[in-house]
Amino acid sequence: MVPMSSPVAELASPAVIAKYEPVVGLEVHVQLATASKIFCGCPTVFGAPPNTNVCPVCLGLPGALPVLSREAVEMVMRVGIALNCTIRPLSRFARKNYFYPDLPKGYQISQYDEPIAEHGWVDIIVDGARKRIGITRVHMEDDAGKSVHEGFSDSGRYSYVDLNRSGTPLAEIVTEPDMRSSDEAYAFLIELKQIMQFVEVSACDMEKGQLRCDANVSVRLKGAEKFGTKAEVKNLNSFRFLKMALDYEIARQVAVIESGGRVEQETRLYDPDRGETSGMRSREQAPDYRYFPEPDLVPLRISEEWRERVRAAMPEMPSKKRARFVADYKLAEYDADWLTANRAVSEYFEEVGSVNARWIYSCTLVKLDCSKF
Repeated sequence: MVPMSSPVAELASPAVIAKYEPVVGLEVHVQLATASKIFCGCPTVFGAPPNTNVCPVCLGLPGALPVLSREAVEMVMRVGIALNCTIRPLSRFARKNYFYPDLPKGYQISQYDEPIAEHGWVDIIVDGARKRIGITRVHMEDDAGKSVHEGFSDSGRYSYVDLNRSGTPLAEIVTEPDMRSSDEAYAFLIELKQIMQFVEVSACDMEKGQLRCDANVSVRLKGAEKFGTKAEVKNLNSFRFLKMALDYEIARQVAVIESGGRVEQETRLYDPDRGETSGMRSREQAPDYRYFPEPDLVPLRISEEWRERVRAAMPEMPSKKRARFVADYKLAEYDADWLTANRAVSEYFEEVGSVNARWIYSCTLVKLDCSKF
């Protein structure tokens, strides 16, 4: 329930909001746990002194040529397989052009109309009901650097740029606009994070920027078929803030429409201190980025043998493991959820055996090291 003193309650009443149906799609960036960057040999370790994990390639110096990391490709294949996607036998890289101080090349090397994986899905459960969220695509790209706007004596006048993160490999996961509430978006991110951790492609530590999320949000009257005008909400650096930002943005758009106004297509930032979103800039479209094929990289070809070798090494997915624990070990759904929240715990449970399920569960709750018993 929304507190009466919250920014959401000040925008529109629950009764008015209930007349509308939210439509939400997510764009999630997952930083891959590779030892080196996607197009060079620089390390990806977090916390190094600023601008030390860099080379001519990730600094975008003239004449430096990218070389694609096989490790990064295999990790993104695992992401695609885990999300029930089709792995394309041929994918291509493109240049996504835009200017920002922490983007040294003046473009990102990404994928556009020929991504590595597409047409997948993830099942979530909200209020006891199962729902399938479509995955439009999974593609590879290199990360930008990081602009630092605070922490220095002259931060009021200057921003600093750390390019250690520039060139770090990312998997961008784009969903279909299938979510109809902030609760569904929250449940999707929880499930996605668990899947990424199970297949060991990322730790998904949001404080380190290893999982970042943008949300595309619109509203329409219930029963309407046509989507409303969407706004993209950025700066969602926690699951809780994602839910709060969506609730606010949904209420804001309803209030705009109810007052006779028109929702603008734009990019908005979420301010967690105020609990509000605010306009940042007009929303870019694909033509704004002037995509064109990356001339320094050949098309990526994935053989059936390579794909199946990666598939054969995949672990059991969390949702299937949960269902099997309930069916085979007669566990309550709550216990199965808890035991499969972490891959190591789930594997330890299976290794010890179902007879000791309650004992393992109790030991872990009181933070005992059960491996010593």
